[in-house]
Amino acid sequence: MGDPKYPRRVWRKPKRPLNYELKMEELKTLGTFGLRTKRELWKAHTELSRVRHQARSLLALGQDVRAEKEPILLKSLGRIGLVSNDATLDDVLNLNVNDLLGRRLQTIVSQKFGFKTPYQARQAVVHGHIMIGERRVDIPSYTVTVREEESIKFAPESKIPGMLERTKSAKPKHDSEEGAAMAAPEPGAAAGGMAAPSAAAGEQAAGAAADASAGAADAAAGGQADGADPSAAADPPSGADPSASPDTAATPPSEAPESGETPMAAPEPEADAAAGGPAQEGTAADDISGDDTPECKLIKE
Repeated sequence: MGDPKYPRRVWRKPKRPLNYELKMEELKTLGTFGLRTKRELWKAHTELSRVRHQARSLLALGQDVRAEKEPILLKSLGRIGLVSNDATLDDVLNLNVNDLLGRRLQTIVSQKFGFKTPYQARQAVVHGHIMIGERRVDIPSYTVTVREEESIKFAPESKIPGMLERTKSAKPKHDSEEGAAMAAPEPGAAAGGMAAPSAAAGEQAAGAAADASAGAADAAAGGQADGADPSAAADPPSGADPSASPDTAATPPSEAPESGETPMAAPEPEADAAAGGPAQEGTAADDISGDDTPECKLIKE
């Protein structure tokens, strides 16, 4: 018999627990039936393996022994709702783990009372809100028989039935409000949708006009800064090489200023006359050549 502190294990781990496909399938099953750990799933797999092993053993026996032991197995499975009354050993071999998990108290409570998730049903069972007949059952993995399924109910002092009723009554109202909010358009949505393209077109037209006026102003400023006559630039002066550029034709090579020097303008005759430069020089010559100067008198003497 063994120490009660260390009972025999009733489950076996899979041979390849790290297989990706197996892990994804196990996680999906855990979420569907609200299992806490994979150990609960492995227990169901172990029980299913034991039942299938019994069915295969009966198929290997003789007809007399099989006729004696087969009804016992089928009756025990039919009592918990896994097979029907007229089932055979082939139906037993076709069972899967979901059939066993579907007979748990947690799963039946979740389907019967309309909990949102199987985890809510598990909490109700663990906290003692569920009764089977006149006894309170707080084991989520309890296997419910077909006879006990009709006697599952809430405890008299439980407040969960009222909460479920309020949730069910508030859900249709909430759905209708959401549908009305989605169907009704927002105020000014249609007008704004029609006005938006026109406003965008007006902004584009204003931007194009501003660019055109800015380009014209830049062209006019460039022409004033150059100060060149368009007709003069088009018609080169006589005697100039047509192939030469306007700058080269206007400035002879001999008179071209050196780099870094500013060309000097030749003085005009009128300016010299007004300044009295050449006229003064001529008067002094006349005075020197005259006979009335003191120098000439000394030379005569």
